Amino acid sequence: MVSWVRLGHRLGASTVWEILDRAVIDPAPRRCGPTWREFLTAQAEGIIAAGFFHIDTVLGARLYALAFLEHGTRRLRITGVTTHPTREWTVQQARNLADELGSRMESLRFLLRDCDGKYGDAFDAVVEAEELRVIATAPRALRMNAHCERIIGSTRREILDHVVIMGEGHARHVPAAYQKHYNEHRPHQVPPDVHEHTGTVHDLDASGCRPVRTRILGGVINEHRYAA
Repeated sequence: MVSWVRLGHRLGASTVWEILDRAVIDPAPRRCGPTWREFLTAQAEGIIAAGFFHIDTVLGARLYALAFLEHGTRRLRITGVTTHPTREWTVQQARNLADELGSRMESLRFLLRDCDGKYGDAFDAVVEAEELRVIATAPRALRMNAHCERIIGSTRREILDHVVIMGEGHARHVPAAYQKHYNEHRPHQVPPDVHEHTGTVHDLDASGCRPVRTRILGGVINEHRYAA
């Protein structure tokens, strides 16, 4: 409750909100800076997000994978799969990511992650050594890391829900195959290699132009292209 000092009345927070809303006045935190969505949009080229997800095998074992997604290019990287995602293992994944990205790390400014205890201070230290600022999301606020949560959901819906995982080796192969498909073939609003590949226009009436299908993971996913 808040006090209306001049009249001696006490108003509920919802009443104050209704008054501000009718006057088209945002709450104070929004008046002093951009919204979270505005921040993510403005800084997309400089953000990489991290997220854990689990993979269950046919024998009931639960494995864990760590995924990274570049906001600007939508490039996906699933750096590893393990039965025991210790902090030491997670730190090694951060080092592997830095080695893989190389000079591309220079264009990144923020790493967005949730509050999972598997990260730890050592993980943040490796990231900060690459001159990135670590931003931890609020507890139970999945929408703060929505881009990464979305690709994890896509991985599950498009692949993991349709493939029986036999063991750890198989659990490494399946996400790796999906990662390759996602980065190199799957349609995107912003394709990862948009600056490296130009679109090709095909004459559908040409007799020498025929469609070719490539089966991924036994046909769970199909890629199509034209071949002469």
